[in-house]
Amino acid sequence: MLLCIDTGNTNTVFGIFDGDKLLAQWRISTDHRRTADEYFVWLSTLMTVQKFELNIGACIISSTAPRVVFNLRVLCHRYFDTRPLVVGKPDCLLPVAPRVDAGTVVGPDRLVNAVGAFERHGPDLVVVDFGTATTFDVVADDGAYVGGVIAPGVNLSLEALHMGAASLPHVDVTMPSKVIGTNTVACIQSGIFWGYIGLVEGIVAKIRDERGLSMKIIGTGGLAPLFEQGTNVFDAIEEDLTMHGLRLIYDFNKEAGNV
Repeated sequence: MLLCIDTGNTNTVFGIFDGDKLLAQWRISTDHRRTADEYFVWLSTLMTVQKFELNIGACIISSTAPRVVFNLRVLCHRYFDTRPLVVGKPDCLLPVAPRVDAGTVVGPDRLVNAVGAFERHGPDLVVVDFGTATTFDVVADDGAYVGGVIAPGVNLSLEALHMGAASLPHVDVTMPSKVIGTNTVACIQSGIFWGYIGLVEGIVAKIRDERGLSMKIIGTGGLAPLFEQGTNVFDAIEEDLTMHGLRLIYDFNKEAGNV
C-alpha cells in the first residue's frame, strides 16, 4: 500500500492507497514538534481501528511546512522501511515541469493539485484551493502549472478581523440566510461568505480574460463545498484532489524507475 502525506500550514492529511483506490484518509494538526514515534502511534491506532494491515510499502510527501518533513521522513524510514518521495525535491519527478519565473519555488501542494486536476478534468483549468491561503492555480493545455494567485485564507481573515478589532467576536464560517445582517455576527458572516464569493468570481473572471479561454474551475479544500452553495462558478468540487495528485506523481516516478 502507498502512504500519501499532505502537510499544510494548519493540518496534515494521511491517505492510504491500495493501487488506485483511496482506502481511507485521516487528518491531524500540523506541528513540527511531533515526533516520528508520535505519528506512528496515532496512524497505527487509526489503521488498526479500521482493520487495515500495516503493510505500507511506499510513501510520498507534499509539505508547505518544511520543518515537519524531517520527522515524516523518519516515520517512513523507521516504521515502513521506505525512502519517501518528497514533492518539490529534485529527485521527485513531475509529469510536466511548471512554467514560472526562474528561481521561483512553487508550493508543492499547488503542483500536486495541478497534476490531480489535469488527470481528472483535462486541460485549461483553474484550481481554487480553500486552505490557510486561498490559492488559484492555473493549469495549461499540457498539464503544466503556469502560475496563479494567492489570497488570504478564510479562517485567516476571520482571525485577523477578530484580533484587529477587539469589539468584534470570532464567528464560524457559514452561508448566511440573507446578505444584510441585523446583528454583529450575521454582518461578519455575510461579509466573509459573500466577500469570498466575490473574490473567487472576480479573480476567475480576470484569469479567463487574461488567458482568453473559458477554463474549467475546480474547487478543493475543506471549505470548498460551503462556498459552492453561493456561486455557480465551479465545474466540480474535489475533496480528495491532493491525495489523488500525490498518488499520480508516485505512479509516474515508479513507471520512470525513480523508486
